[in-house]
Amino acid sequence: MKKIVKIRTGGQTGVDRAAMDFAREHEIPLCGWCPKNGWAEDYTVAPGLLKDYPELTETPSEGTEQRTKWNMRDCDAILTILPEGAYVSPGTDIGLQEGEVLGKPMCTVIGMNDVPAAISWIRTLPEETELCIGGPRASEWPEAYEVARCVLESLSKELC
Repeated sequence: MKKIVKIRTGGQTGVDRAAMDFAREHEIPLCGWCPKNGWAEDYTVAPGLLKDYPELTETPSEGTEQRTKWNMRDCDAILTILPEGAYVSPGTDIGLQEGEVLGKPMCTVIGMNDVPAAISWIRTLPEETELCIGGPRASEWPEAYEVARCVLESLSKELC
């Protein structure tokens, strides 16, 4: 049995996009909610990112808060990837707060520093877990995509 059977994310630039590309490259099923019209900061016109990522489903709202909350609601566990040091990411903060409110198993990885702890955390998850992966968008953390890909590749033995 597989530990992680699906990766859920909201499709925004940065960490979300790294998670989607990682899932595709490793043939892990992908799903998630995205804002109405597939909005992301680099896909501002409908059909937005749904053109390239049809695995996602639109929420009724054009805002990002509903997308974030619904992805937290519909997953089994949450992995959040953050930069080292201070960051400003309202959407990431909403996701962390929502995960706590819902009582979801959560792990926060700060850069590459917390990869060993994340490996241990993943091993505690039940079989057939749907994992939501999120973190700051590219405009909030320009290196988000690259760092998240490195983190996910470091976790690939556990995730795949």
